[in-house]
Amino acid sequence: MSDVLDELEHNPQEGKALFYLKLLSLIVLVIGFGLYIGDVLFGKSSLDILLNLQADKDTLSQKIQSLKEENSILQKEYFELRQLDPDR
Repeated sequence: MSDVLDELEHNPQEGKALFYLKLLSLIVLVIGFGLYIGDVLFGKSSLDILLNLQADKDTLSQKIQSLKEENSILQKEYFELRQLDPDR
């Protein structure tokens, strides 16, 4: 163990080089992880899913509107028939 310490004391450049190598690898790792998370959140597959959901929302909104109109027509017919019912 003392041999390693003696070697570092005699050659401090190796200690600095090791420190900078560790720092550089940490920076590369953080940037790589950031790019991965960015791709997961904002990548092409996420965009496709968002666009599909928006299209589904529009389709469902149109269907809801048409069903409301159909319901109002059927309710009107029902109430007209209900008033003509002699059993009332």
